[in-house]
Amino acid sequence: MTWTWRLEDPDGATIDPAALGVEVPRSDNQGDAESWLGENWRDLLGRGVAAVSLFDGDVKAYGPMGLAPA
Repeated sequence: MTWTWRLEDPDGATIDPAALGVEVPRSDNQGDAESWLGENWRDLLGRGVAAVSLFDGDVKAYGPMGLAPA
């Protein structure tokens, strides 16, 4: 399957990455997808992304997961 992140606003609505000038890569495995988020979460938060959900194809693996530090 292909792993990808869904970006969400504070209300839980999906954000189109292109509208933010961001490209969310599709990954061949969960580890690569999570590594990408680990490198980019601060930038996403700064662009207004409040939470993300990880999908394996059409199946949600987990989320939403807030990006703001606790």
